[in-house]
Amino acid sequence: MSIRTERDGHLLVVTIDRPEARNALSMQMTRELCEAWRMLRDDAELRVAVLTGAGDKAFCAGADLKEIGAWYRSMTPIERRERAEREPGLGGITRNLDPGKPVIAAINGHCLAGGLELALACDLRVAAGHATFGLPEVKRGIMPGAGGTQRLPRAVPLGAALEMLLSGDAIDAETALRVGLVNRVVPAAGLMDEARALAGRIAQCAPLAVQAARAAALRGLHLPLDEGLRLEQMHAEPLRHTEDAAEGIRAFAEKRTPEFRGR
Repeated sequence: MSIRTERDGHLLVVTIDRPEARNALSMQMTRELCEAWRMLRDDAELRVAVLTGAGDKAFCAGADLKEIGAWYRSMTPIERRERAEREPGLGGITRNLDPGKPVIAAINGHCLAGGLELALACDLRVAAGHATFGLPEVKRGIMPGAGGTQRLPRAVPLGAALEMLLSGDAIDAETALRVGLVNRVVPAAGLMDEARALAGRIAQCAPLAVQAARAAALRGLHLPLDEGLRLEQMHAEPLRHTEDAAEGIRAFAEKRTPEFRGR
């Protein structure tokens, strides 16, 4: 039962390694994931991450319900709410912790409940053909509580989101692709190759520019267009004075690949 991390140049691969429990997350595993996301955020050499689950049965089935149930019963509703407001959520990035850099979910099987909420907290999603996606909480008398009700309607058309939220039914990978929940569907054998290739293309770009574009897009989602355009300029203007911007222009003029250094 662990979280494995692997560095490969500018890429950080994070693997949820508990296949015997469909990669369900214990609280200790969430703490380990928080450490991985902070490493991604704070290490200038790391530019992008891929998150996946061990095995081919499940990406992540969400929280370990037995453990989380005992944890909930040990606190009052007020104590639970106060902790939720200040601590990172399930898997570290569903609430209160933003690594500030792109995270790609490589989804290799069931992606359900908190597992889907974790995937929704990633920036991009690549799925194997046998992957399934669902938020079945209402079938258990509860509701998604790690961002599902907020991120799913922002990721897919409202009707598709509400059908998943209100029925608890799962969808297959091709349906997920059609509604925009995932960026692409590939054969299972090529899943990590595809995710790494996508990560590699991102890592080749100027890291400060990637981070600024990501921040502007995500923060601008909640703003009126005129405010979003001002936010865009707030992020864009400082980039024009970076060493990477000068390198990008030189490389274009010299017809060569730029060498970005994040400065």
